[in-house]
Amino acid sequence: MPHPTPDLTQLNAWCRNTLGEHLGIEITEVGDQLLVGRMPVDHRTHQPMGLLHGGASVALAETLGSIGAALQVDVRKKACVGLEINANHIKGVHSGWVVGRATALHVGRSTQVWEIRITHEETGALVCISRITMAVIDLPASTPPAA
Repeated sequence: MPHPTPDLTQLNAWCRNTLGEHLGIEITEVGDQLLVGRMPVDHRTHQPMGLLHGGASVALAETLGSIGAALQVDVRKKACVGLEINANHIKGVHSGWVVGRATALHVGRSTQVWEIRITHEETGALVCISRITMAVIDLPASTPPAA
């Protein structure tokens, strides 16, 4: 990595005042080209039938993939922005927590590809599998550095 990895407190601070905070997403583990986080399955993340909303799963996947990608670059000079995301919803969940495990499949100079596997925390059942492609772009000289 081009810079020291922030600790979990710093990573969770990146989510303040964002969709991630509203959905209750918490970063729980960081490693080499790896990021793990969890999200509650409750009124914030349900769809009308009482199941985990597919959009909430995608929001968890994009949050983890985006933060994971940002950890691979010098955020004072580069930003990582989503180009494409897809998701296959495998199993419904009514309650508890889901855990997303984001791993880098490709980390290049101009693009990154991350796979995010979302499982039910209690049973370990696969809930969703997602893949996000990130563009790595130069920050304009006048842009202040990210948190």
